[in-house]
Amino acid sequence: MEKFSQLQAILDGMKVDLEKFYNKSQNAAGTRLRKELNNLRKLAADIRKDIQDLRTKRKTGA
Repeated sequence: MEKFSQLQAILDGMKVDLEKFYNKSQNAAGTRLRKELNNLRKLAADIRKDIQDLRTKRKTGA
């Protein structure tokens, strides 16, 4: 659940840059958004791995 909270925090933090990029046309905000999206991708991959590991553990009864 900690990783999900991190995911939510990243998304919440992106709101300001989303507004700056789309409404105020600030290109630097777009760069920050791309960086955070990459962090989201990595964190999502970690969460997927954790889920798969848990499912495998449950199937084997360990």
